[in-house]
Amino acid sequence: MLSTMASILAKKPKKTKLKELKALGQQLLSSRAHINNLPTLLTFVSPSSPPQHVLESLLSLQSFFTTVLPDLPPSQSSKKRSSFDDSAKEDPEFIYRTWLRSKFDEFITLLIEVLVSLDTEDALREIVLDSFMEFVKLGNRGSFYSAIYHKLLRSIVQSATPVDFLSELLASKFFKYIDVRYFTLISMEKLAKTLDTTDIPGTFSQSIFQNDKTVGGDGESGGRSRESIELSIHKIHYIISHVPPLEGNDGKSEYEMWSGSGFSSEEEYDKKELSKRQKAEDKMLSTEKRTNNVLSPATIAKKMKLKFTKAWISFLRLPIPIDVYKEVLATLHRAVIPHLSNPIILCDFLTRSYDIGGVVSVMALSSLFILMTQHGLEYPNFYEKLYALLSPSIFMAKHRAKFFQLLDSCLKSPLLPAYLAAAFAKKLSRLSVSVPPSGALVIIALIHNLLRRHPSINCLVHKEDDDERPKDKSKAEDIADKANDSGSDERPGIDRFNSEESNPMKSNAMRSSLWEIDTLRHHYCPPVSRFVLSLENDLTVRSKTTEMDIKDFSSGSYATIFGDEIRRRVKQVPLAFYKATPTSLFPESEFCGWTFNYEGSKENDGEDKEQRASEENGGCTKRQRFECSD
Repeated sequence: MLSTMASILAKKPKKTKLKELKALGQQLLSSRAHINNLPTLLTFVSPSSPPQHVLESLLSLQSFFTTVLPDLPPSQSSKKRSSFDDSAKEDPEFIYRTWLRSKFDEFITLLIEVLVSLDTEDALREIVLDSFMEFVKLGNRGSFYSAIYHKLLRSIVQSATPVDFLSELLASKFFKYIDVRYFTLISMEKLAKTLDTTDIPGTFSQSIFQNDKTVGGDGESGGRSRESIELSIHKIHYIISHVPPLEGNDGKSEYEMWSGSGFSSEEEYDKKELSKRQKAEDKMLSTEKRTNNVLSPATIAKKMKLKFTKAWISFLRLPIPIDVYKEVLATLHRAVIPHLSNPIILCDFLTRSYDIGGVVSVMALSSLFILMTQHGLEYPNFYEKLYALLSPSIFMAKHRAKFFQLLDSCLKSPLLPAYLAAAFAKKLSRLSVSVPPSGALVIIALIHNLLRRHPSINCLVHKEDDDERPKDKSKAEDIADKANDSGSDERPGIDRFNSEESNPMKSNAMRSSLWEIDTLRHHYCPPVSRFVLSLENDLTVRSKTTEMDIKDFSSGSYATIFGDEIRRRVKQVPLAFYKATPTSLFPESEFCGWTFNYEGSKENDGEDKEQRASEENGGCTKRQRFECSD
């Protein structure tokens, strides 16, 4: 911070004005008789003022308010002002301190304006933020001053311009303190609720907002433009996603606090929103704090997890734009779900996301799979939706690697019905003829695991047409039926699988075969044609086979295949030997009676003339040569 100050002061402003500001500050700190210097110094705390003037005024004002702040009455917006009787309000000392309180509130407002202004230099913004957080630390009689901290976060979120540097600075320097995280989550919950003014639930939609230019509603977001609300949602997401969750929530490790009093100001900060039961609980916790001087780590971990959950749930109810929506789904399973007090409350959000289809469903699959396997979520149409995601586009999606790993995990259960396993195997087999080579490799691995886990579908590997004809039906009757119904799907050689059917039960996969896999034997890519040979083994004998790790194939591409091929050791290399250096691509002996012309060669011109002359005479030059030799 000292080096930053030096860089700002080194820009040589007007020395007379800077000296005047320094003198005003020294007089203010020396005697109450110069208290009128306070409004003068406040006028220089502005985004339009030179950085040197802002810095000089800030240093004097910070030193002054730090000493008098503990004796000041509450701000005018606080209900605690009513606790003073009329005689105290007429006291000159009380009037003086009340005036100082109003000037301090004005000072805080000016600091926030400097912080969120685009005209403020980054070096000055860092100094102002440090000074502001010092008031947050000590401004509430030694407790965390959550009111002005919430005011700062509200200004950041509702600012009409991006303030990325300020958000990054706040997260990098102060989110390591547990009390700063705690009150940040409370503020984000409140701000998210003020933005939740539409009737749209917390699911993605291309037309999230109405066609009109503004979004009405009560609260702080009423009448704001669509772009402004989207910008606020981006800021809330950035802040809430950079609040690190508790790592050592075992109740034994200590946490670093920004304010020595910890969470004692929570009751004052969140008083309007808490129920009577919560008020009583907070009062008890506050009493515990005054007795033991600090909350136990176990209590802190419990309260942090609760606030973390409330903040994220309030955020997910917002009409989230598509880019933020995808970022949330990409990190939800590892950064949010493990730290929620009750992860099952995300079931509605995730199931609606999964029902959207396309890449959104792929990204929601990770979190939904965790809820189903670890938290007992029941989703009846899960496999139908998963089956619908199998399309050629999925093999070129950004998150295809994670999707294929989850697909393999979802099909691992031995309780999976045979028709369902057969439908997935057949659908993947059909896709293998139209996807890139890297996709064909992962399909072969998936089908290998399916055939090994579910022996009942091994009939798909090799199926004759006679397998579909009833045993009690004579061959003559079968031929007659086929002649009478020549246009039906009962004809031999017809694949009865319906690739357009979205319901795997109605796809007729069990009546088909994996003939597409057999065509991969002649695939143009050597790794595919070699790898498909692994399906020739008897996969029903589990002792002789092992499952394939889909992770080894899910991230494949043309580049990885080419890299593996050039690193591959070839045992037999084809070579060609010539007794003499060849002069043409093909020898003349392979093309009897043919003559090839070479441009620019005189010998070829002569041979052409001789050839044309011989043809005119009705004879063959080569036949004449043979007769002469005889």
